[in-house]
Amino acid sequence: MRQDSLVIFDCDGVLVDSEPLAALAYERAYAKNGLQIKAEVVAHGVGMKQSDIIKKIHELTGHLLPEEATDDIWNETKTLFTEQLISTRDLPVFLQSLQVARCVASSSSVERINHSLAVTGLAGHFGDAIFSSSMVARGKPAPDIFLFAAERMGFEPARCVVIEDSRYGVQGALAAGMTAIGYVGGGHTHDGHGPELLAAGAAVVCESWDEVSAALRQRGFV
Repeated sequence: MRQDSLVIFDCDGVLVDSEPLAALAYERAYAKNGLQIKAEVVAHGVGMKQSDIIKKIHELTGHLLPEEATDDIWNETKTLFTEQLISTRDLPVFLQSLQVARCVASSSSVERINHSLAVTGLAGHFGDAIFSSSMVARGKPAPDIFLFAAERMGFEPARCVVIEDSRYGVQGALAAGMTAIGYVGGGHTHDGHGPELLAAGAAVVCESWDEVSAALRQRGFV
């Protein structure tokens, strides 16, 4: 395996097709506490850590989930993920062929990342190379998680490429001095998703892992 490049993967919406399920989990958790929200509202927080999503929902709807009820989000999420979560299409083949270092840098908790990778059979592709926004001071779009991951993995930012599905993740990657590739192959992809990622600074937007592979080769990362 080559050791001159690091591919940093976001988890939700990139490795696993989780965003529609995650939005449903938020709806259920809020409803359990007498608050009605819609998936479209949750979508505004894609790429953010949970506390920032809760703040965003509050800003948009006026509904504030009580702090003691935040565990309801993970409980609903874990149930849905266990029953329905799958990896994004053709990802296992891509990971098997990837011949450079890789890691995960996600806004989700370590528990959620590990559960997602376990139920989808992806855990073996990453081992202990798992980094969460809970390990740093600021979540995306700040660069903290990406810089932390690169340092721990032993790579300079210029030799790191980040694969992201959210504008916050793309912005964070660029702020860290890394190349960002936008991924729009998840179930939450919508009209304008690709242009949104390009506007945030993605070098290219890809709909499939074959396209990601080609983009990595063209830029000298594999």
